[in-house]
Amino acid sequence: MITVALIAINVIVYLLSIRHGGSFFGGPTTATSVHYGAIPYELTHPGEHCDLVQIPTSEGASQGVACQGQPGVRGTPGPQPATWETVFTSMFLHGGFLHIFGNMLFLWIFGPNVEEAMGRIRFPVFYMLGGLVALGAQVAVGPNSTAPTLGASGAIAAVLGGYILLYPRARVLTLIFIIFFFTIVELPALALLGFWFLTQVLYGAAGLSDPVGNAGGVAYFAHVGGFIFGLALIGVFATRRKQVPPRLPVY
Repeated sequence: MITVALIAINVIVYLLSIRHGGSFFGGPTTATSVHYGAIPYELTHPGEHCDLVQIPTSEGASQGVACQGQPGVRGTPGPQPATWETVFTSMFLHGGFLHIFGNMLFLWIFGPNVEEAMGRIRFPVFYMLGGLVALGAQVAVGPNSTAPTLGASGAIAAVLGGYILLYPRARVLTLIFIIFFFTIVELPALALLGFWFLTQVLYGAAGLSDPVGNAGGVAYFAHVGGFIFGLALIGVFATRRKQVPPRLPVY
């Protein structure tokens, strides 16, 4: 199953990313994120690289990202992957345990049915293209951002966009928290994923002045771009739809 393989790859990459620094729950070091994450500035300024530097402040110095070509930036960044490589490494790199856990949970729940509708060849192509389009959407709204974009969220958003058209009547058992109590309710996939997409649009619009935020921010427009990609191209990739929508587990 390709979905299981993708989850395994993401987990392996996460473990490798913290092997020489960082922590299991806290994720890789900032330097690793900067080197292997996709930085919009690098993608829109070919040949110019970014690196982690010490930036003087009134309280001493703090770490920040500086890029070649920016005013006042001199010197040559340390060794790091080519910019085109980070487009792909960023899809499998996550900022922390909760980040990868949430992404892999969504992929585990919604991925198998989309994979079944596409087959083992088309599904990974759809997944990777969704991730590329998602990154492109994030770069488009923040072309000069120096914050690394990390995670499989954009590719998984494409899976969600495809799922909502394939199985709009599918029922999802959902865990709902109400203050100190929780309950389980059954919601239509159309309502659940539609609400998720709307929140991404609203949060993204609210943060247009800083589309990515800092290195730990959420790339909402990557989610939006991936989801729209899934909506637009699911008809091209899906060839074996099930007539009866599946019932999904709690998440």
